[in-house]
Amino acid sequence: MSAATTAPNGMNKHAMAAGFLGWTMDAFDYFVVIFMLDVLAAQFHVDKKEIVWTLTATLALRPVGALIFGMLADRYGRRLPLIGNVIYFSVIGVMCGFAPNYKIFLLLRALYGIGMGGEWGVGASLALEHAPPRWRGLLSGILQSGYSIGYLLAAIAARTILPNPHLGWRWMFWIGGLPALLALYIRSSVPESEAWKAHRLPDFSAILRTVSQYWKQMAYLVLMMMFFMFLSHGTQDLYPDFLKNELKISPNTASNLAVLYNIGAIVGAVIFGHLSERLGRRRAIAAALILCLCVIPLWAFGSRIAAGMSMLVAIVAIGSFLMQMGVQGAWGIVPAHLNELAPDSVRGLVPGLAYQLGILLASPTNTIQHNLQGRFGYQWVLAGFEVVTCIVLGTIVLLGWERKGHNFLAATPTPMKS
Repeated sequence: MSAATTAPNGMNKHAMAAGFLGWTMDAFDYFVVIFMLDVLAAQFHVDKKEIVWTLTATLALRPVGALIFGMLADRYGRRLPLIGNVIYFSVIGVMCGFAPNYKIFLLLRALYGIGMGGEWGVGASLALEHAPPRWRGLLSGILQSGYSIGYLLAAIAARTILPNPHLGWRWMFWIGGLPALLALYIRSSVPESEAWKAHRLPDFSAILRTVSQYWKQMAYLVLMMMFFMFLSHGTQDLYPDFLKNELKISPNTASNLAVLYNIGAIVGAVIFGHLSERLGRRRAIAAALILCLCVIPLWAFGSRIAAGMSMLVAIVAIGSFLMQMGVQGAWGIVPAHLNELAPDSVRGLVPGLAYQLGILLASPTNTIQHNLQGRFGYQWVLAGFEVVTCIVLGTIVLLGWERKGHNFLAATPTPMKS
């Protein structure tokens, strides 16, 4: 058997790299916007809340991409839909840099959501179907950490590109065209999934029938993912704005803090992903959520503890590092958990669609938080939102199902553990 078609019980590093890099660059292009809320508002002569709305538009269109690319992945295999997806979101990302006005920019960010929605499900199924079950938790954490690395790269770009008078905000989107090169890598190096070949369905009607038979579990997954989205986007998207406008931390320092807390996110994703192989998926997620609850005072209320800007920055640095370690620690388990719970014949569609329907339901998060902060204060809105989210999400996860270690090539499904 050739290296390009790694044995089913082995890991293909190219499949893992493709899923990881695709999600990294997808996240980069999403997060560059959060570092430019004020810049884009001034450029397009609109209120900042209108730019926040573009984030909501991106999130809301993600289920469309999950449906389109997920169905293609279950019908025609993982590789070709992933190649098409990478080219699509790269081209749309570059076009955002040419937007002449706010309406065009809003439209492009909505269209970008389709590409972003399609990448995760297809990339995750391709990567994890090539991973041995005993490594699935760790590799799930590494795969999901691509999201945090994308955020980190966006923070670095904001720190280096935006202040450069010869570059500016448009270059933040133009460099997002580089992922198109990933399509060539996938085409030349990544093998097709053996698990997909083993469970391939004959047509799109069969795919939809299978999903409809799974509707109760699907509804549970969507509910779970909605609260996972509250957890991540509620702690990440407006946090740089909170640092700059509420805590009066300089933009450069805020960008440096974003780099730091995304390092914490990467560490958390890998640690808790690996821990899920020992504790199980649900208990490891609950442990990560407990960490989040414990550090909310440092993360949101540092200004009430600190006596001076230097101390404030130190407290926020510790709090945000640990917060994202917990947030992405929980998230690091999600790729493995969703792919194990999905029916084998529609693994390209179900995890991604549940993920993105969750984001659709949670898409007003940024707008809600931004509107409420003017009434209750940024600190109480961020903290209160996440306390409720952690408690409800933990309850949903612990009362749900688990199929840790499920054999993706097996002819019969592994029973779910309740």
